[in-house]
Amino acid sequence: MYRVTGPDRGDDHLEHPTRNPAATKPPAGAGEADERARSDDPFSMSKLRRAIRRARVDEAERSEVIAELRGAEYARLEILKDALAPLLAEVPRSVDLFDVAIMPGSHPRLFIDMIGFVEMGRDRRAYRFVQDTRHGRAILAETENLDQMVAAITDYMARRLLEREKALAADRGSVIAERRRLGPEPASLADLAGTRFLPKMFFLFSFLIEVLGSAAFFTLLAMGGWYAWKFVAAWGAARF
Repeated sequence: MYRVTGPDRGDDHLEHPTRNPAATKPPAGAGEADERARSDDPFSMSKLRRAIRRARVDEAERSEVIAELRGAEYARLEILKDALAPLLAEVPRSVDLFDVAIMPGSHPRLFIDMIGFVEMGRDRRAYRFVQDTRHGRAILAETENLDQMVAAITDYMARRLLEREKALAADRGSVIAERRRLGPEPASLADLAGTRFLPKMFFLFSFLIEVLGSAAFFTLLAMGGWYAWKFVAAWGAARF
């Protein structure tokens, strides 16, 4: 039977005679243990938490794979750089056109100069030689053979050296044409001394020599006439 408790005698206050409130209360700490057990159980996790865990595992595996591929690309580019060392030794030291170096990053590249570089293809096995142009990037060569790639880079360097020589020749020609258009350069003090002062000094010196020579000649001629006149006078006086 049920007995009514409380002053209102309502249904909410009905209590079973055999129910013990102390017996139905869970022990302390039992809820936390159940919660930890449910969190450790993969079947009790929510769909979102399971998806996050799977994403973390996939990201870790992908990072390891990317690191391995990046290391393989860097190693193959270093092999190509070592193969180019004898070719770079033949470049004159006065030519600073080529600066071969590997630029690390998510996609390593071996730069030959400012506009040409070598990278690995999508399969991470083929070398791809790329040049930046005004119309975009152009693929000059793509091969898995190391010797063929070295030959392609050799031809590229030869063309770049030829373009440099043509540019220098064009610059010299433009400078000469500009000088001709502007006329002769203004003479310096040394030029003035060499082209104007020295000829005048030579003319004055020669004129002075001529004047002194003429004066000496006429002086000698006068002295000769005077001695001749004295000799004639003395001879005449002695005779008569």
